[in-house]
Parts: sequence; C-alpha cells; structure tokens
Amino acid sequence: MNLNIKNMVCDRCISAVQNIFINNGIEDVHVVLGEVQFENEGQYQQQIETIQSELLKEGFELVLNEEEQLVNQIKSLLIEAIHQKQFSIDKLSDFVPAHLNKSYASLSQLFSKMEGKTIEQFMIEHKIERAKELLSYGELTISEVSYSLNYSSPQHFSRQFKKITGVTPSSFEHNSKRKKLDKI
Repeated sequence: MNLNIKNMVCDRCISAVQNIFINNGIEDVHVVLGEVQFENEGQYQQQIETIQSELLKEGFELVLNEEEQLVNQIKSLLIEAIHQKQFSIDKLSDFVPAHLNKSYASLSQLFSKMEGKTIEQFMIEHKIERAKELLSYGELTISEVSYSLNYSSPQHFSRQFKKITGVTPSSFEHNSKRKKLDKI
C-alpha cells in the first residue's frame, strides 16, 4: 500500500514519519519524501487512524484524496529534485510530466487550483529556501549557490532571492546566525 503524506520536506521528516509507523507496529515500511510504502494494507487498517492522529501532532497530514495525492507527488518530486540538482526551470514542463505520466497543462491547472500558486512559483520558493540553507552554512559563495540551484547567472539568482525574501543574498549571508564550519 502507498500512502501520501503532506509536509514532508527533508530527511528528518522521513525519519519522524518512519518512527510513527514503526511505533504503531508497522515495521515493513519504506518512507520517501511524501510517500510511505508498506505491505498488507488490510492488516494495518486499525492503526491508520492512530497513525493519522500522530502524524497531525508532528505537522504531517495523511493524504487520502486522489487530487491531493497528485499535488503532493508534484511537491515531493520538486523538493527532491532541488536538493539533488536534477533540473532547471527551463525543463520543468518536461520534468514533472515525465515522472507522473500526465500532461503538464492538467498538472499545472490542478496544482494552481489546489495550492493557489503555480508549480513554477512553488519551485522558486523552495529553491530560495534551499539557497538560504546553503548560504547559512557559509561553505559556498553566492555564485556557487546560484549555479548549484541551476540559475542562469548569479544576478538572476540575486534578483529572485531579493524578490522572495526582501533582502539580497549577501545581506542574508552576513546576517545569518549560523557559525561557519571552519570557525567552529
């Protein structure tokens, strides 16, 4: 059985969700961003209500509606791609349909209807969040961050960063509270 789960965005989320399933007696579980896979659906039907309650306490939500599942798959696909540097915005209309076997027009329309923003807007927001994370580590320059997130230039990255956050990447970098690894 495959269950989709909203708000899974990182490895810690995967671990937290996996622990919830294991603590409820479902040991043969495989968790990836946005999805939980396990065997013997009928055997665990009783635990699903308890699991759903525990997921909510941790900020996750079990997705049962088919349209919500599809939107959740799009989000998970994009978040994973951003972290693994798999695509550029120019290829977004090819990337998403290739993984979900549906037309980009229908996926885009559904996503916008359910989320109130386009797939592109969602992707840009998550790229900027990833950029903030990378800049706060202090290991990469602004140029390196921009290219690692497949921006065409550091200038384009800086304009988009400022548009989303209200500050420039260099200003964000200087005000970051995180210690640089080489200063620890």
